[in-house]
Order: sequence, then structure tokens, then C-alpha cells
Amino acid sequence: MSIDADDEILQDFLVEAGEILEQLNEELVDLEQSPDDLEMLNSVFRGFHTIKGGAGFLGINALVGVCHRAEDVFNVLRQGERAVDSELMDAVLQVLDEVNRIFESVHAGEEPEDAPAELLEKLRLFTLPQDEKSAEPEPEPEPEPEPEPEPVSQAGSDEITEDEFEALLDQLHGAAAPGVSKTKEPAASAPASNSDEISEDEFEKLLDQLHGEGKHGGMPPAQAEVTQPVEIEATKAEGPTGGSDEISEDEFEGLLDQLHGKGKHAGVPAATLPTVEATPVTPKSPVKEPATPPKKQEKPVAPAKPKAAAAKKKDAPPKKAAASGETTVRVDTARLDDIMNMVGELVLVRNRLATLKADIGEGPVAVAVGNLDVVTSDLQLAVMKTRMQPVKKVFGRFPRVVRDLARNLKKEIDLEMHGEETDLDKNLVEALADPLVHLVRNAVDHGIELPDDRAAVGKPRKGTVKLSASQEGDHIMLSIADDGKGMDPDILREKAVEKGIMDEEAASRLDDKDCYNLIFHPGFSTKTEISDVSGRGVGMDVVKTRIAQMNGTVDIDSEMGRGSLITVKLPLTLAILPTLMVVLGTQPFALPLSNVVEIFNMDESRTNLVDGQLTIRVRDRALPLFNLHDWLISDPNSPRGEGGGHVVVVSSGGVHIGLVVDYLIGQEEVVIKPLGALLQGVEGMAGATITGDGKIALILDVPGLMQKYAHRL
Repeated sequence: MSIDADDEILQDFLVEAGEILEQLNEELVDLEQSPDDLEMLNSVFRGFHTIKGGAGFLGINALVGVCHRAEDVFNVLRQGERAVDSELMDAVLQVLDEVNRIFESVHAGEEPEDAPAELLEKLRLFTLPQDEKSAEPEPEPEPEPEPEPEPVSQAGSDEITEDEFEALLDQLHGAAAPGVSKTKEPAASAPASNSDEISEDEFEKLLDQLHGEGKHGGMPPAQAEVTQPVEIEATKAEGPTGGSDEISEDEFEGLLDQLHGKGKHAGVPAATLPTVEATPVTPKSPVKEPATPPKKQEKPVAPAKPKAAAAKKKDAPPKKAAASGETTVRVDTARLDDIMNMVGELVLVRNRLATLKADIGEGPVAVAVGNLDVVTSDLQLAVMKTRMQPVKKVFGRFPRVVRDLARNLKKEIDLEMHGEETDLDKNLVEALADPLVHLVRNAVDHGIELPDDRAAVGKPRKGTVKLSASQEGDHIMLSIADDGKGMDPDILREKAVEKGIMDEEAASRLDDKDCYNLIFHPGFSTKTEISDVSGRGVGMDVVKTRIAQMNGTVDIDSEMGRGSLITVKLPLTLAILPTLMVVLGTQPFALPLSNVVEIFNMDESRTNLVDGQLTIRVRDRALPLFNLHDWLISDPNSPRGEGGGHVVVVSSGGVHIGLVVDYLIGQEEVVIKPLGALLQGVEGMAGATITGDGKIALILDVPGLMQKYAHRL
């Protein structure tokens, strides 16, 4: 059976359930740290209940089954019958993985497989109170055994004895029922035939127990009499046509269950059944309540429940007020992308008009162009904000990552997160997930020491990883810091020589900062053994490549024994890019401003040739120097820049180089357009744009250029 993945109701459910899952992922890790937080327990319970309800409506039975078991576990936790521990949390987090797997199957239009039976059984065991060792529930205590009735004839084998009937009255009135004494009265005190009669008040209370207080019509005119200790006459039980006072067969069965124990009697004698009227039959549960042993009614948890309920009621009004004030609406991201593209075109028109404005001079047209410039900038900013998402969407997965990795490595680690509400372009949020996972895993695995090692050097046994985000101008700054052992530059130099990345002489010339950047080299790792966490030397290489693709930079700082700090700098959005416009020959090019460090005029007197590489001295440091004209312009007759041109210092992956350009135009915001099919995959080119004077300019990919033309660096 396949699932219609295009169904609108299904898609809405998947979106909403996905948001609940993200919240559950965070709450479960927090709950392990604060197991007594009743409000969080209730929130997790409601989350699984909501997903189960939606899945049941849509017929996703695999999802219903696993969520129902998880819901049962948290119901036990809410009642205080079990405490949160690491084993229980491992199982519940495994439930989240299963739910995500089921979601993927539903997205693909496939019928999902049920959760593993081992997981469901593990959850079932967690629904038992903590002190129970077996999977079977303990049998309920039976009522006090009554004296065995003397054998009677076969016709009376199903009837109740006098002692049993007195026991029923004791349950209704207490040990000393009014008008009935357990010790037998002398025969002279009353006629023998009336010694077992019940009064009208007693019968009324019996009906109250069966139907609920005040829900029956009162005593029938023909009062029911018990003529023999073991018989109830059906003719006496019959009353007026409105049979609301009469008990049904099921109700009488319930009374016998109380007296004999469930299933231990032979049923109601056919001759004594009361007439059943066409009225609703009350459920058996009210009959069973009085038979509940007093031990279960005196649970210590019971008094806490009304308080929790009262606390919930107090908190309810603010939540309702928040819901009533909701003003958000779901919009397809494709529609937002279309709007952003149209705003991009408007920005290009604005740039073109701004260029023409210089030729027009002052006047009404120039004023109108100026006003259009302001409005376009405001519109561009507003549309960009609609695409923004809090970086919390990425940060939310890391508590689980750190928790699982710390348990796997037998480390004790606290994760602190700051600036989770910082907004970032939606595309960047999605692209950031993998690089940040590698950085956090690197901090946990390589940075934080084992608890015993930390204690030996006077550190707290529990390490700390801090993840923070902040906005600085038109960039986002992300940092991952740990208080671990830090990086040893000498060990990094030895590893670089050992793996053949460089010779000993070159390694000895590296300063500490350059040594730290070695970890981004493909295949570089300080681990001696390869594990499922690290050792292959691919993680940090992926980080550098992905961050560079987003026009971002990575910086590392470390101190031995104190820890490391990795800082990632990214533009707010990838749709509209601030660039430095330059000219090579007669062709304009755009350099992303995020890669530009500084600009100065070319001075050949400061250049030198070192190991066959042209360099230029900048503040007593030699920078490799390359001429972009030689790389990108094939026409030998193309004009060169006067006086040797200008030097633009760019940075990528912590490496600085100087690029010689012929002319500088200035800073300009451009809209990135993808290259055509013939130019797709050309190294060093990130896309194209239209300049203010209507020309087409190629946007340079600095990391790609360095990899293609300056690969020796």
C-alpha cells in the first residue's frame, strides 16, 4: 500500500509534526538534566499524543504504535511511578529516530515499516513501576475470603448466601449496617421470615451505587423482598414501566464479582433475573469502584495530582491568550524565492538608474531615482527578513549530538548555547547543519578530555562546549569554544611532516596560527586510531569547503591546557551579495567583499621572488602575489592597468594572497545569477550578474581560484 505524498492534509501534518519533533529533541535532553520538571514531562507527553492523534487520523499505523508506547512511558513518569534515567532516555531518543525514519518513508510515498519489536518491548517494560522486576503486572488483591457456603441443591448453586449478602451491606454502610447485625438475634426478637430484609433506605443506597446518586427513579411501589437467603424474586423486582430503578443482568453480575471475585461465580440464576427495560445500561466501572482495596486509594502520589492540575489551570489562561493573538501564516518557500528573485531584478534596475542619474544631473528625474533607491532598499530588506530563520533551527540538534557522543566516549560534557534567536537566511541555515556538526563533534572528541584526566590537572570533571551566534553588520559570527586541552602546534607540525603535507623546513617556518589551520588539510588528523567518530581526516576539510562555498571564513585560536575557539563568519544572505567590482582589461569582474581584506596600489619595489613564487612585502610579511589578468584574460593585446594596477588582498581558509587587478570600480550589491549550462562547473566562477551600466560581470569564487591556480599554497 502506497501513501499519497501530495495529499495536502498529510503535508500539513508532516510539517507540524516535524516542528513537534524538533521541540521534543530539545526537551528530552533537557529533561534528562531536570527529571523532576513536571511541566516538561507534560509537554513531552502532549507532543507524542499529538503526533499519535494525527497519525491515527491519516492511518499511519506504524507511527501510532511507537508513539502510543512512548506516551505510555511518559504517563508512568507523570504519575511518579518511575524516574527518568539514562537507559530510559536512550530508548525514548531511539523512538525519535524511528519517527524520523517513518516520516522519511511517508515523504517518499511508501508504507512505513513498524518499529522494531525489541524497541516496543523495551518501552513496554519501562511502563512498569520502577520496583517491579517482571513484565507481568501484579494481580489485584482479592477481598477478604468469606466462609464457604454449605452445599445446596443444583438449582441454588448460583445463589448468594446470607453471609455474602451481609458482606455487600457492610460495603455499602460500613461494618455495622443500620438495621442489620452480624451477630444473629434471638428468634423471639423478630419473625424468622423478616430477619434478612433490607430497608427502603438501604435499597435506595444500593441503587445509588449502581446508577449514580440521584440518577434512578426511586423505590418501586412493589418493594423488592428477599424471601429466602439465597433467592431474589423476579416478580418482586419488577416495578412500573419506567424501569430506571431496576438493575440489569450486567449490573447484578458486577455485584457477584464483588462478592466472589471476578469470574468465580456461575452467573445469575435464570429464575431470579430482573426484567431488563429498554434503558441505557450503566457501565460496570461504578460497581467495581467500591471493591478497590484501600491500599491503592492511599497512594502517596495521589495528593500531588490535584496540585499539578491546579497549577495547569493557573497556567492555562496565558497560553490561550497567546494562541488567540497568533498572526503567523504558512507560506511555501518557493513563493518566497520567487519574490526574492523579483526583488533582485528590481535591485539591478535600481543600479542601472543610479548609473544613469549621474549623466542626467540634478532635477525631478534625479529626485525620483533617489526616492526609488530608498524604497527599493527598504523592500529588499523586508523581503530578506521574510526568508530569515533563527539559527536555533540548527542549534536545536546539538544537545542530542553532544549527549550521545559524550555517552559513547564516556565523557561528561555540558553544552551551552547563546544567541539562538539570531536570524540567518533560510538557505544558509540549511547549509550550516553539516559544518557545525563536524565542528561540535571535533570539540567533543578532540577537545574535551576524559573526566579522570581533567581531574588530574585540576579541572572540573565535566567539560563545557559553548556554541554562540551573533550579528555583526551584514555578517553572522558563529563560534564553537571548549575548555579542553587545546592544540599543540609542535604535534601539528610533526603530523604534517609525517603525512607528507610539507617538509620539516617548511613546517618549522609555520607560526602557531598556520599550524592550527593544518587541521583543514584533506586527510589530516591527529588521531592514531580510526573510529566511527574521527581519525579519517575528512571532517574539518568538509567544514572548510562548505563554509567557503557560502562565502564565509573560518578562524581558529587555541591555547594549550585552556581550550580552543573556532569562529565562522558568514554573510546574512546568499541572494544579494556585496562585492568589490574590478576590471581586467575591459571586462568587469566581482570579488565577494567577504573575502577582501585590504587594497593598496601596486609597488614593484616591494616585490621579491622566493622559491620561484612572486611575493610582496606587507607589514614585514611576504604575501604570495598573482596577476588575475594572466589567469582570466586570454587576449594578449588587452590593456593593462596604469602604474601596474592595484593589489587586492583576499583571504580563504586562513590563507592570505595578493591579487593584482587593472582597475577598481568600487563596492556594489549584486544579484547572483547561475551560469548557463556551458559554463556550469568552471572552477573559480561562482555566477554572474548585471552591473549598473548594463554589462555582464562574472562573480569570482576565491577558494576555487586559489585551488586552480595557487594550489601549491
